[in-house]
Amino acid sequence: ELTRYRNLSAETTDHYEVALRANLEIVSEVPAAQEDGAVGIGLYRTEFLYMNCKQPPGEDQQFAAYSEIVERISPHPVTIRTLDVGGDKFIQDMSLEHEDNPAMGLRAIRFSLREVDLFKVQLRAILRASALGQVRIMFPMISGVAEIRACKRILRTVSVELEQEGVLFDPQVKIGIMIETPAAVMIAPLLAKEVDFFSIGTNDLIQYCLAVDRGNEHVSYLYEPLHPAILWALKQVCDAANAAGIEVGMCGEMASEPMYLPVLIGLGLDELSMNHACIPRVKRVLRNLTRTESKDMLNALMQLSTGKEISAHLDREMRSRL
Repeated sequence: ELTRYRNLSAETTDHYEVALRANLEIVSEVPAAQEDGAVGIGLYRTEFLYMNCKQPPGEDQQFAAYSEIVERISPHPVTIRTLDVGGDKFIQDMSLEHEDNPAMGLRAIRFSLREVDLFKVQLRAILRASALGQVRIMFPMISGVAEIRACKRILRTVSVELEQEGVLFDPQVKIGIMIETPAAVMIAPLLAKEVDFFSIGTNDLIQYCLAVDRGNEHVSYLYEPLHPAILWALKQVCDAANAAGIEVGMCGEMASEPMYLPVLIGLGLDELSMNHACIPRVKRVLRNLTRTESKDMLNALMQLSTGKEISAHLDREMRSRL
C-alpha cells in the first residue's frame, strides 16, 4: 500500500506542501532514497567518509563522493553537513582526546574551527561539487553568532582561493546551520540574520534541553519529544525563521514519526528529512491532514502541561482522523 505514495506530492489536503528529503550516510543509498520518493538530500552525514581511515580523506576523495551524490540527485538539492565528530560519534585515528563529558566537549563545529586546515579541505571539496548541482552547506552544533561568522570567514577565504585558481563553484551556495543547542534556540532571531536556512536536529536538541542522555537506561524515559519545553523551543525557532524569511526544516528522528506530523505542519516547517524508508509512510499521513487542523491541534497541545498529556491528546486526535 505504501508504495502507491512514493511518487505522489507531499502535501496536505489544503495544499500545504512539505519537501520530504532523505538523511544519507553513504553514496550507495542514493538509489533507494530516490525509489522511496525523496526529493533531495536534507542531511548528508560526511563523517562517514572519515570512518576507518588512517588519515582524513583528501580534497579529491571528498569531491568524488560529493559530486556523485549531487549529480545523481540533481535537480533536487543536497544539504552537506560539515564534519560532525565527537560526542557519541567516534572516528578512528582522528586524535580526539579523551573527555569526561564528550557531549559537551570538542565536537562538531568546535572541532572544525580548531582544525582549520582540515575544515578548509572539506569546504573546498563541497564548493567544487556545487558547480554540478544544487548544494547547500550546513554547519552542525552552532551555539552563537560568533561561530557562524567564523565559518563564513573561512568559507569566503576558500572561495577566493578557488576563484583565483580558476576552479568553478556556485558563488551563491546557500549556508545553513543545525539548531541543536538551547543557546541556538534562544538566539534564533540573531542566527536567522546570518544564514539562508535552519535545520532542527531534534536528537541532540531534546537531549540538551531536557538534560537527558537518551542512551542512559536509567533516565531515557525522560527523553520526551513532546515535552512542553520542546514544543515551545520548536515554535520559537520556526517563528524566528519565518520572521527572517528563511527556510526551516527538521532532520532529527522526530521528523520521521507520522504521529508528530500535526505538530510539524502546525509549526510551518518547510522540509522534513529522514531515513528514506520512512518517506512513504510519512507522506501517506501527510496527505490526510490539513494545515488548518494541524495549527488548531498544535495550539491545543501547547496549552497542556506535561509530555504525557500532550502525547495522549495527540494520539486521540490522530486516531479519530486516521
